[in-house]
Amino acid sequence: MAIALNGPQGHFSGKIGNLVFYMLNGIPVVRRIGRVGKPSRAQLANHSSMSVTNKLLASMKGFIKLGYGLQAKGTPQNAHNLATSYHKKHALTGEYPNIKVDYSKVILSKGLVPVADDLKIVKTSTGLEISWNPTYEAKETRYDDIVMVMLCYPESDKGTEYLNIARREEGKCFIGLSEHHLQQQIEPYISFRSADGEKVSDSTYLGNINGEQERPEERNNREKYNQVSKRFDQVANIYHSQLKENDVDQLNSKAFRHLRKEYQVLKEKLERTPGKPG
Repeated sequence: MAIALNGPQGHFSGKIGNLVFYMLNGIPVVRRIGRVGKPSRAQLANHSSMSVTNKLLASMKGFIKLGYGLQAKGTPQNAHNLATSYHKKHALTGEYPNIKVDYSKVILSKGLVPVADDLKIVKTSTGLEISWNPTYEAKETRYDDIVMVMLCYPESDKGTEYLNIARREEGKCFIGLSEHHLQQQIEPYISFRSADGEKVSDSTYLGNINGEQERPEERNNREKYNQVSKRFDQVANIYHSQLKENDVDQLNSKAFRHLRKEYQVLKEKLERTPGKPG
C-alpha cells in the first residue's frame, strides 16, 4: 500500500501494484518491480560487472566521497553512484565470466584543481616515496592544496586511504609499509584537493608496483574451471562419438539421454565458470 504524503496531488510513498514510490535525495522517484526469472547471459554479465565494481570501491569510500561528492551536489545522485557508474562502464576489462578491473583506468576523483607535474613513485625497503613538482604557475596560489593518496591491494581486495598526507608545497610524501604489503601487488593513485575542500583534481594513476599477481579467488576459479573443462572434454568425446555411430536404438536409449543432458549441463556450466585461461 502507498501513502499520499501531501494529499491526493502529492507524491506517493510505498508500493502500488508493481510500482514502488520513494524519495531519493529530496526527489520523488518511482521504479517498477518485475518477476525474477532465470537470468540471461547479459544479466549475469551485468551482475558480475556490478560485483567487481562494488568490490573495487568498498575500500575507498572516503576517497570517493571527496573525489565525486562535488559533482553529486544538486543532483539526485550521490558520490558512490557516480563512481560506480563510471567504473562499471570504463574501468573493467574482459568478458563474462572473466571480468576484472583495469587499474590504469580507475579514476577516484574528478575536478578542476590542477594535477602536479613530474609525479613519481619509488619503492624502498620500508615503504613508498611519492614526489611531485610543488610549483604552480597561475593566478591562483595552490601551495596549500591537500594531497590524497590511495593504495589498492588487489590480492586481498583491500586498500588504504591517505586523505591528508601532505601539502602540495612539500613536493613529496613517504608512506611506510610492512614487508607483507611491500611484496603485494600495489595500485597507487594521487589527487589534490583545495584547502577549503571546495575543489578537487582528477586523480592520477601512479603505475603498478610488483606486477600483476594472481589472487586466491582467481586461483580457485582457475582450478574449478580446469576441473569442469576436464569432465566436459571426457563427456563431449563420448557424446560426439555416439552421435557419429548413428545407431537409432542407442540414440533413443535412456543412457544416451542422460549423457546428452550431462553434456548440455556441463557445456552451460563451462560458459558460466570464471577462470578460463587467457
